[in-house]
Amino acid sequence: MFKKVTSDVDFPKLEEDIIRFWNDRQIFKKSLELRQGKDKFVFYEGPPTANGLPHPGHVLTRAIKDVFLRYKAMCGYLVERKGGWDTHGLPVELEVEKELGINGKPDIERYGVGKFIERCKESVFKYKREWERMTERVGFWIDLDDAYITYTDDYIESVWWALRQIWDKGLLYQGYKVVPYCPRCGTALSSHEVAQGYEEVKDPSVYVKFPVSGREGTFFLVWTTTPWTLPSNVALAVSPDYDYALIRVKATGEKFILAKGLLDAAVKEEYEVLDEFKGKALEGTRYEPIFPYARPDKPAFYVVTGDFVTLEEGTGIVHIAPAFGDDDMRMAREHDLPVVQLVDVQGRFTDEVEPWKGMFVKEADPLIIKAMQEKGSLYRAEDYLHTYPFCWRCDTPLLYYARSSWFIKTTAIKDELLRNNRAIDWRPEHIKEGRMGNFLENVIDWAVSRERYWGTPLNVWICDDCGHQHCVGSIKELKDMAKALPEHFELHRPYIDEVVLRCPECGGDAHRVKEVIDAWFDSGSMPYAQWHYPFEHQDTFRERFPADFITEAIDQTRGWFYTLLVNSTLLFGKAPYRHVVVLGHVLDREGLKMSKHKGNVVDTWSIFNEYGADAMRWYLYTVNAPWTPTRFYPEAIGEASRRFLGTLWNVYSFFVLYANIDGFNPREHALPVEERSLLDRWIISRLNHVVQDVRRHMEDYDVSAAAREIEAFVDDLSNWYVRRSRQRYWGPEMTRDKVAAYLTLYEVLITVAKLAAPFVPFTSEEIYRNLELSHPASGSVESVHLCDYPVADPSLVSVELERDMALARQVVYLGRAARNKVNIKNRQPLSRLVVVASGEDRDRIARMQDIILGELNVKTLDFAESIRAFVDYEVKPRFDILGPRLGRLMPKVQAALKESDGASLVGQLERAGKVTLGLPGGEHVTLSQDELLIQTHEREGSVVVNEGGLSIALDVTITPELYAEGLAREMINKVQAMRKEADFNIEDRIAVRYWSTDKVRDAITSHRAYVMEETLARVLEYDGTPDKAEPEVLEAGTAVTRAWDLNGEPVVISVRCIDGHDPSHDGEENHRLRHEVSAGGVVFRDGKVLVLRNHRSEWVLPKGHVEPGEDPEQAALREVKEESGLECRITGPTGVTRYRFTSEVDGATVSKSVFWFAMEPLDAADPVPNAEEGFSVAEFMDLEEAVATLTFDGALVKETWNTLVQEKKNLRRKID
Repeated sequence: MFKKVTSDVDFPKLEEDIIRFWNDRQIFKKSLELRQGKDKFVFYEGPPTANGLPHPGHVLTRAIKDVFLRYKAMCGYLVERKGGWDTHGLPVELEVEKELGINGKPDIERYGVGKFIERCKESVFKYKREWERMTERVGFWIDLDDAYITYTDDYIESVWWALRQIWDKGLLYQGYKVVPYCPRCGTALSSHEVAQGYEEVKDPSVYVKFPVSGREGTFFLVWTTTPWTLPSNVALAVSPDYDYALIRVKATGEKFILAKGLLDAAVKEEYEVLDEFKGKALEGTRYEPIFPYARPDKPAFYVVTGDFVTLEEGTGIVHIAPAFGDDDMRMAREHDLPVVQLVDVQGRFTDEVEPWKGMFVKEADPLIIKAMQEKGSLYRAEDYLHTYPFCWRCDTPLLYYARSSWFIKTTAIKDELLRNNRAIDWRPEHIKEGRMGNFLENVIDWAVSRERYWGTPLNVWICDDCGHQHCVGSIKELKDMAKALPEHFELHRPYIDEVVLRCPECGGDAHRVKEVIDAWFDSGSMPYAQWHYPFEHQDTFRERFPADFITEAIDQTRGWFYTLLVNSTLLFGKAPYRHVVVLGHVLDREGLKMSKHKGNVVDTWSIFNEYGADAMRWYLYTVNAPWTPTRFYPEAIGEASRRFLGTLWNVYSFFVLYANIDGFNPREHALPVEERSLLDRWIISRLNHVVQDVRRHMEDYDVSAAAREIEAFVDDLSNWYVRRSRQRYWGPEMTRDKVAAYLTLYEVLITVAKLAAPFVPFTSEEIYRNLELSHPASGSVESVHLCDYPVADPSLVSVELERDMALARQVVYLGRAARNKVNIKNRQPLSRLVVVASGEDRDRIARMQDIILGELNVKTLDFAESIRAFVDYEVKPRFDILGPRLGRLMPKVQAALKESDGASLVGQLERAGKVTLGLPGGEHVTLSQDELLIQTHEREGSVVVNEGGLSIALDVTITPELYAEGLAREMINKVQAMRKEADFNIEDRIAVRYWSTDKVRDAITSHRAYVMEETLARVLEYDGTPDKAEPEVLEAGTAVTRAWDLNGEPVVISVRCIDGHDPSHDGEENHRLRHEVSAGGVVFRDGKVLVLRNHRSEWVLPKGHVEPGEDPEQAALREVKEESGLECRITGPTGVTRYRFTSEVDGATVSKSVFWFAMEPLDAADPVPNAEEGFSVAEFMDLEEAVATLTFDGALVKETWNTLVQEKKNLRRKID
């Protein structure tokens, strides 16, 4: 027997049970051991930072990683999954600052760098347990016990080795450059960090008047969006080749110089052009500064030329402040301009800027604009919407700021980066030449140093005496060169700062530079640093480089993806990964970015607890391609769960239910596929086709396409195969066709469990373990994740059969549409379906005739060459076309068309494309199809539907015979609904009484056998008209009575369970017997209480309720003692049924599903057989003479032989 399966599955609880099974049985470890010695599939884990909580985006990333890794493992590869933790960097420092209540570098220095570093070490794993829990709960198998950690000395030493290789190539250098700078964090950022923090903001846009020296009333008109840089201005730049103009504003008389092409955009008043000239002519022209705070030490305040000046916006004149812009600094170098720095490292004006000293520069913008307005230097100001870089870590506006920094000369390897990028398979493909390719095309040198504390120390020492710079490449080299090592030695600040080296050039003292390196360099070093390469594990690294697959969110194109590529290109000359899947962002239900301050972050644990991880995973795989943004909210996940997991589970529970009823054991049957039914062969062909397609999509790293193939197949399986095969499982005998149906559904479900295992690992595991291990074969393994991934059998794929079935389903779709058009339910039989088809399509449909008729509930199927027999045609002239051509003849043409036979005209048009009409007076007119409007009208009794080149006509005339059959089917439907409501077992026999109109009675009488067979009714009795119905109030669970409307006919139906009994058809006698035997009893064997029982497959507690503080088990033991005097004990559960008892509060009957029990007296010598031991058939049949049934009212109920046998079968089924 298979383990019993209920349709109302609790997926979250199931998944937690599966996690325990995986952990207890070490399935992940076994999956690795299984593939030892096989080809490796190499995966790199992008290390998360564990000092922040995981969010829905991390769930997506882990779900995508896991599905491909499980798939490749099942395909036979050894898929090692080494975890990692990214532990350095500003995010950690900021978290510790927050914990300590301090703010910025001065506070850190006062607190003590050493203590601060120790707090950082503690902080990096603050949420490690939450990350581990989330990782386990989502089903991501990864080795976190042996994870690499970026702050360890081994890891840092490998990073030092890499920097030394770059140093030796002359690509690591110190420079004074304008760099993106965070004044809050007090450090520079790299270009790929800046790329992650752009936001759309409004900034002031100002047009400023710089007076031309010696020309009163003449100004250079300059545009800028950074007013705070104006106090540091030292020059103006123009394009040497653009045309410039001198204009006079008529209203004020002021004269402006600006680019001719931007006159109308910049000047909003009426003006006249006085002169035109090239920008080159302005070179060297002097002007007066706006503010007096700059004290240049070189010549300044004159016009220079530069090729960076554009006419896209502004005035074609750019103000130059070399300390705050790349182009500005380049101009300073080319023209020997002074660099004026009036802003300190915290982004505040220095004391020289008296009015705004100590003020953050962005906050000073309004005051600067006001000051310019007051002194007449402002032409106009407005808001300007644009993107501006913010610190991706603390959200402070960045400043472009001249600093001394250390750089990696990535510009020197640009061509290699582009070449290696082209070798990578990107998903989506456009990232290669788009987002990533464009970024590489514009690569700039990597500002790799950070003026911070918690990070890999930059391994450069500078001699105090001779200035020699030395890059240390290993701990051994450090020890060899050190004059002394501190007692507490590790490769972190402040300890490493105390290490003084002997200068290899002069023997003097060399001290380390104070910077640490960009934490992105750490994570980009993981391919080799995770193995402590090259100091250890050289072969291990070489065998696992490059990676076959990585995946992270799209922002990593300027983060981890980029730094991996740069490091690998610098050190090894090739791409570090072969395939990369770029993930879109996870958004809220409105498509907005989730954030705590918006309050729109979805709690992933609430999703886990309500729907489970498989539901969440399936939604993420199927809602859209993973590289597009995903809206993430509970209702959508619930719908995905119902659509796929619910459908799959229903098919699975359907199989288990009927297989258990029939005692089906798949190991006892074999039947070649070619000997099975057409439906069986079709679903097996579809399955093998889907296996091919899923494999193809997964090899192409398209998880959405693969998952949707599986979902579509499960929908076909449930809503077509099982729907059309359902009655095959209902017959009493195990016929060859029934065996074929069971074998086919079993084989398909096992294969689907394997096929879906990488996608929904929990549900697949549960289905596989029950189906495979309840009747294990010699090759059965304990987990679906230890199986090989399905491989299609091409010999079982029939393209022809699939085409036949697809066409049949299209016909059914049109037939259903025809029914819906006239509101006729599918339960109402109809007489005739006509399909317009010929040739090959007709043959295909004919082969599927039985399936089509059965699904549409139609008696006959015919073919026709045309739909004309079922519609009337009305042909009208198109006045807009014919009017101009025929003029006065139009009334005659209209009349002639109206009098003509529409079908005949349509036939002529189909044959010749035109018709010729005779008009009064002997005239003739020829009309083309384009000049006519053809309208169709369905004939009475027919419905016509056309779609996709296919047409059907459905005869919707309902004869009295068809109407009666429809009423019978409606009766069946209502009785089945009541069986379900009453929670009867699927095999329970029932008694049905009904009160109805004469029409319903006559219909049921004429189809009595059919109704009883379909509903498993032993009794079907008519008791009069609905107004006379006085249904009894019966014990809960034994009967249900409901009033219904059957196609407009009122009916009252009462359904009661009589299980195996075959009582008299006398209604009153039947009721008396049911009441008599509904009380519970005790089954004895050899003086032992074997089981509490009654005459149904349900239990009614003898006293009708559970006492306060008792559970059902205690109540059962207590009542047995009260009624029989026996002290008993529970010897183990033997099945599950439903206890029903009365609430102490309001007397209402409530129910609870619990175990029912085998019992024995406490002094029994031998234990009662439990569920695992079971009874042999012989032992069970011996109960015949040993069974005594005691009712709790003291009356002995005598059972017929048939009743006893049925009870034994029920008991046997439950014990098994």
